[in-house]
Amino acid sequence: MSDAISTIRNLGPATEAAFHCAGIHTASALRDMGADAAYAALLRSGERAHFISYYVLVMGLQGRPWNDCAGDEKAELRRRFDVLKAAHTGQKGLAGIEAILDEIGVIAARAPVARGG
Repeated sequence: MSDAISTIRNLGPATEAAFHCAGIHTASALRDMGADAAYAALLRSGERAHFISYYVLVMGLQGRPWNDCAGDEKAELRRRFDVLKAAHTGQKGLAGIEAILDEIGVIAARAPVARGG
């Protein structure tokens, strides 16, 4: 039996190639890491964060179809994804255009406000 990443449900050749770039070369290694650690490795390797790709990975590691999740379970996956993404980007509580501008270095670091006494 092959231990290729693409043998995991929902994961195809493109996902397998991305995991290879992240240093994860087998389905066994991916399963051992778990979805969150493996997705964090993808982000560190330069992959862009996309909720659907995270969601597909989680479902695949559970042997479920990619669209087999809804309601509270899906909301919890979104929360986990947001934590992973924020940890990767170093988000500072900024949203929308401010987060994008901060990411490319347009927003200057703010000096601490002096508080007199």
